[in-house]
Amino acid sequence: MTSKLTVQTPDGNFDAYVAMPAKLPAPVVVVIQEIFGVNAVMRGIADDYAKQGYIAVCPDLFWRIEPGIEITDKTEKEWKQAFGYYQAFNVDKGVEDIAATLTAARKIDGANGKAGVVGFCLGGLLTFLSATRTDGDAFAVYYGGGMNNYVGEAGKIKQPVIIHLAGNDEYIPADAQAVIKDALDDHPLTELHFYPGRDHAFARKGGAHYDEKDAETANARTAEFFQANLV
Repeated sequence: MTSKLTVQTPDGNFDAYVAMPAKLPAPVVVVIQEIFGVNAVMRGIADDYAKQGYIAVCPDLFWRIEPGIEITDKTEKEWKQAFGYYQAFNVDKGVEDIAATLTAARKIDGANGKAGVVGFCLGGLLTFLSATRTDGDAFAVYYGGGMNNYVGEAGKIKQPVIIHLAGNDEYIPADAQAVIKDALDDHPLTELHFYPGRDHAFARKGGAHYDEKDAETANARTAEFFQANLV
């Protein structure tokens, strides 16, 4: 079953896609979008988490730019649009919106109080920052672009974080990955996984760099991680 959640902030309200599990009560997983908005890929990921037994909530974090943005990665025109949205996006406000989403999602009828965050690409960065700035209970980061610029916040991490990085990521080069590894590899609450030979968005089903085997491995690790920390 799917529905819509309205999230309130001091700056205005925005909507989130909600997929409900078969059994309640259940923990929440907040699913954070890539640069294409809350599109079919993100709704599909939320639906998959609901099948795993979570209340999955995917907030429209581009609402400050334009509510309801939903494009794909299939055309050059859409890629240009996506990068335009990325450049216009306010990361700090986005993290505040995730904090508001966590608060609202925990109030959904049937939520058990536990709430995790998972994000991809831009959403991966926002998930990492959610680990340093929000009250979520567990965080799963997929190839968070720009994370290397924020690892100075690692001391604020209070709950477990799992991070998946593509070995040949065109947007997170080797030097940036080295910064992330140096800052987080020995952190008691972070778990780092590298996928040699993979490129950015290797877990995006249907994407140009999708790798079924490593996507399944990363998703299985995340499923085990959330099972350990949210259930």
